[in-house]
Amino acid sequence: MGRDFYLHLLLACLSIAQWNSSALARNSTGSQVSSRSRHGMGIKGQVLHRSKRGWVWNQFFVIEEYTGPDPVLVGRLHTDLDSGGGKIRYILSGEGAGTIFVIDEKTGNIHATKTLDREERAQYTLMAQAVDRITNKPLEAPSQFIVKVQDINDNPPVFLNGPHHATVPEMSNVGTSVIQVTATDADDPSYGNSARLVYSILEGQPYFSVEPQTGIIRTALPNMDREAREEYLVVIQAKDMGGHMGGLSGTTKVTITLTDVNDNPPKFPQSVYQMSLSEAAKVGTVVGQLKARDPDVGENGMVTYSIIDGDGKDLFEITTDSQSQEGIVKLKKLGMDYETKKSYSLKVEAANVFFDTRFVSRGPFKDTTTVKISVEDADEPPIFSQSVYFMKVNESAPAGTPVGQVHAMDHDLGRSPIRYSIEQQSYMDRFFIINAQSGVIKTTEPLDRELTAWQNISVIATEVNNHIHTSRAQVAIKIRDINDNAPELAEPYEADMCENANAGKLIQTIKGVDKDESANGPRFTFTMAPNQNFTLIQNSGHTADIKVRRGAMNRRKQEVYLLPVVISDGGSPLLSSTGTLTVRVCSCRADGSVQSCNTEPLTLPAGLSTGALIAILTCIIILLGK
Repeated sequence: MGRDFYLHLLLACLSIAQWNSSALARNSTGSQVSSRSRHGMGIKGQVLHRSKRGWVWNQFFVIEEYTGPDPVLVGRLHTDLDSGGGKIRYILSGEGAGTIFVIDEKTGNIHATKTLDREERAQYTLMAQAVDRITNKPLEAPSQFIVKVQDINDNPPVFLNGPHHATVPEMSNVGTSVIQVTATDADDPSYGNSARLVYSILEGQPYFSVEPQTGIIRTALPNMDREAREEYLVVIQAKDMGGHMGGLSGTTKVTITLTDVNDNPPKFPQSVYQMSLSEAAKVGTVVGQLKARDPDVGENGMVTYSIIDGDGKDLFEITTDSQSQEGIVKLKKLGMDYETKKSYSLKVEAANVFFDTRFVSRGPFKDTTTVKISVEDADEPPIFSQSVYFMKVNESAPAGTPVGQVHAMDHDLGRSPIRYSIEQQSYMDRFFIINAQSGVIKTTEPLDRELTAWQNISVIATEVNNHIHTSRAQVAIKIRDINDNAPELAEPYEADMCENANAGKLIQTIKGVDKDESANGPRFTFTMAPNQNFTLIQNSGHTADIKVRRGAMNRRKQEVYLLPVVISDGGSPLLSSTGTLTVRVCSCRADGSVQSCNTEPLTLPAGLSTGALIAILTCIIILLGK
């Protein structure tokens, strides 16, 4: 027979021995006998009137999982009324009666006919009854008793949730809590050590440890580095029987991932980067990319780039690509010229956006590298020696008069010859011509400053070897003034005066104008032929005053005076012109205001015949004809 049979047999013997011991104690002291008073309560409140009697039994136990060939003895029912001889019949009812538990009617012995599982059911409540075998009358009131299923260690510890996943920051201190795992055991925790669990680590050392009583997993090594190893598999065992030999066990797996902390600075893999860019590149052109490596992840690995020094820091800029974490070098502004400077140098810095102050002692969270940019020669358009040229030419200069010269040059290695031309933008451009080889500009016909004082033309320089490459320069030509316009009166002056005006009376102020520039006429000179009635007074600047030389003019004698005035400029050569001032003699009121300037009809002398009048008119016509 197997070990289990002997174990069950041993437990049964212990139960019987305990029952016998209890019986002896009961017989001697009566303390363990279930006795009733004469007026005790029977079944369903029935009052029993009998002498002192009682059932005799102890607590019944049956060991679980018994697999022997014979039914296992659970215990024996016995009443103190049973004196032997088979006069009493024992009856069993209640949970499992007749199926799980059977009773010998004569002896009261109870056997378990099936294997029991404490984890399925820990106890059974049964009812015992003793009746007279002949009359079938109850001799004892039915009494309830319990059969307990005795636990054995037949259930291993079980981890209900698993496999497990946990995280812990890299570089954590030894003893940092990671996760707690818990196993359960279906065995009876109140009986023996079947359910007393002890945790141990089977896999995952020396990196992690587990607390035997709680199942808390902790770090066991200092400075675990995620960049060296990120994931660990830990196997935890839970063993019952307090971890002693013979206990049952269960395991679970825990995958532990080290989370990142910013413990690494960025690092350029190269100390020098070589890049190149055409001198003709436009602003914003990408020169190249570079990347500092940071083994940290997420925001811990975010890097920002900047140019901190170098002779090209004003020409170039660097930006950070947030996706690739690359530094993008771009042209910031124009200014590269292969013929002037063939290379530039930049000192670029990469720095962490965020860093963990715990690791500052490891050094600055930044690194630097050198970027050398070579300027590539490009076939560029010719370049004028000046962006704007200023030239002068005299007005009225004959056709073919040189105005000035422009000069452009191809700075590329080929040094292509240049051909010049004037861009025809308006009709005024036809007044100039340019020599295609020399760039000398000349007039095509005389110019008039008074028509236009400035002329702007656009000169085009084209490479002979590559007509696509052209450039333009503006030429501003000033038409210089010469004294080719005589001064003249500003307007045809007419003035009225009283016939009784006093000597020195101002009749009119006249003004001169000149189309030429002031350099050719800084001051006008006014002159008038001697006149007994009027005089001319020169003013400073461009005016003169006409005044009465003597008063009391007779309007009847002469009512209109025509005064020729000569006006001269101060230019070279001196030019002059003559203008006329018309003065009418008027009759005035006493206050000096003009009353009438109209001619009054003449009264013929008395007795003058018509023939005489015709003769006088004929003489006047003859005189005027001369």
